[in-house]
Amino acid sequence: MKIAVLISGGVDSAVTVHELMQQGHDLHLFYIRIGMDNDEGDCSAEEDIEMCNFIASRYGLPFDVVSLHKEYWEHVMEYALNTVRKGLTPNPDIMCNRVIKFGFFEQRWGHEFDKTATGHYATTHIDPVDGLTYLGTAVDPVKDQTDFLARITYSQLEHAMFPIGNMPKSRVREIAIETGMPNAFRRDSQGICFLGNINYNDFIRRHLGTRQGPIIEIETGRILGKHNGFWFHTIGQRKGLGLSGGPWYVVAKNVEENIIYVSGGYHTSRQYGRELPVTEMQWITRDPWPENCKDIPVTFKNRHTPEFTEARLTKVASDKYIIASANDIQGIAPGQFAVVYTHDRKLCLGSGIITVPQALSKIQ
Repeated sequence: MKIAVLISGGVDSAVTVHELMQQGHDLHLFYIRIGMDNDEGDCSAEEDIEMCNFIASRYGLPFDVVSLHKEYWEHVMEYALNTVRKGLTPNPDIMCNRVIKFGFFEQRWGHEFDKTATGHYATTHIDPVDGLTYLGTAVDPVKDQTDFLARITYSQLEHAMFPIGNMPKSRVREIAIETGMPNAFRRDSQGICFLGNINYNDFIRRHLGTRQGPIIEIETGRILGKHNGFWFHTIGQRKGLGLSGGPWYVVAKNVEENIIYVSGGYHTSRQYGRELPVTEMQWITRDPWPENCKDIPVTFKNRHTPEFTEARLTKVASDKYIIASANDIQGIAPGQFAVVYTHDRKLCLGSGIITVPQALSKIQ
């Protein structure tokens, strides 16, 4: 097959190239440059590109650096900033995969190839009954990245390949060492890529500014301190509040009055919940809802974690759902994505956006 391979300079995409070459495919390598042309970080792009050039030269493959600066800013970072402005919690990585890697790249370059391959830890499965393609979880539960892919469309999934999703990270490292890859011991990237070495709060401050407001203990109404803007804080946050006598957890926000509400203690019930109201649900392959069915058993994640939580998913309106968790969930943050999986944890069905719980709607 003729395959476009998105590489980053990291070990995962390098081993992806190696595996596809071993299988005899015709590859063309691409590096997507998304860092801004200013002092807001470039994700060590020059070092990454140098590593990508080495991989391309080693295997005698064509390699292109393509720029999606403007598109990343307009569609990913603007989404993130607008979400933060509303007092919600964004997930730029989910949007980057849908809009940039499997969106604009596909439209401009990837469509010329039979498949687009990435180094994501995920798998694809073709159901023998309906013949449809499903997004499957990776063999390595710690590295599984299906939660970051849970917003892609079916057409994007059909065109995607994840060659290392069927092996643990330890094996990926072994292959890199065995084949003498120069990035065999390179650390995995962390955080929002385009920020590079810039602190997240510094970035938010630059674009949204500061505005002091009170930090209030939700149970008593007592003012415990001040913050520099609700947009610096998210539900479930413990660090960075500057309060003594803790631990203190952010449990609610009043966006209109710029108030942060906290609750104290490691086991405060205010930081936990079992109901996640969800809207804007997007099913990747198909709507799994059986006819005349009130709810279905699922597992889900509301943050990047190897753990799945069992739940019942109830459809309460055409585009409104309730995830009723079997266990207490810490830090349910409106704006975040709830990623829904089959009960056996093997397939990622889709995702929805967590909305404000009814109990907190008056406060927020």
